[in-house]
Amino acid sequence: MNNLNYRKQLTADLMLLTLTFGWGISYLLSDLALSEMGVFTLNAYRFLGAFLVAVILSWKKVKTINKSTFKYSILVGVALVFVYIGATFGLKYTTISNAGFLCAMTVLFTPLFSRIFLKKKQESKVIVAVTVSIIGIALLTLKEDFSLNMANLKGDLLCLMCGFFYAIDLLITEKAVAEEEVDAYNLGVFQLGVTGVLNFILALILEVPVLPQTSNVWGAVLFLMIFCTGIAFIVQPIAQQYTTAAHTGVIFTLEPVFNVIAAYFFLNEVLTTRAYIGGALMVVSILIMEVEITRKPKTDGGQISA
Repeated sequence: MNNLNYRKQLTADLMLLTLTFGWGISYLLSDLALSEMGVFTLNAYRFLGAFLVAVILSWKKVKTINKSTFKYSILVGVALVFVYIGATFGLKYTTISNAGFLCAMTVLFTPLFSRIFLKKKQESKVIVAVTVSIIGIALLTLKEDFSLNMANLKGDLLCLMCGFFYAIDLLITEKAVAEEEVDAYNLGVFQLGVTGVLNFILALILEVPVLPQTSNVWGAVLFLMIFCTGIAFIVQPIAQQYTTAAHTGVIFTLEPVFNVIAAYFFLNEVLTTRAYIGGALMVVSILIMEVEITRKPKTDGGQISA
């Protein structure tokens, strides 16, 4: 890798690291916002607000969107609706720390789905990583006698659903950006619009949309809208053009770490030692998966990732 490509990759990795920090604390902010509004209302504000800001700031570029980019924007947007149903509803029924770890399971689902749907063969380390992850989930979510923690079970399953659908989202995005006619920036912008419209429709059907009532919730919603949604989902597909999938996966494993740190400092949320061990095993399983990926050169869009 020459110096120019290295600098581009380093810049992209730092951008993704910053986004990961934002996503890590987004669980805390979402939990605050949900005290005054429904799940679909919050997600509608996040995505529609981010979409409108992006369109206003880059109208000359987004008005040139082509059919192929718009088609993939719809597919990704639908997947994101299910991602955020899992993430935000999950927060209502489990702890913030659990939500952060379980939603991060995307990095394990993604290679498994690649094997199933794209017929990419996985080697033995993938099986080891999944096994370690299952042990970690058990330590994190089950009670001391390893019976089901029914108080958190619904939320834990919803958070796993978040990770499941985000893996589908990543596979669709990977396929999209590999096509020459798809514009990564416009894909990032219009997926926000699709997700926002669908959430707004669900909010009208299932909730009574309301505006935030306090300054704290207003601040949380605006930060979620601008940074954790608008900037994040536009920058991510752009940054991934200049770094490898392995780098991205390892960086995203830091999301639950940032989440637990935020929960500890702002909510005094402390897990048991066993739960921390479970969370650590889940991070280890993710790293095992990424080591396997980095050892296999991968051709992506005519370039080899290593």
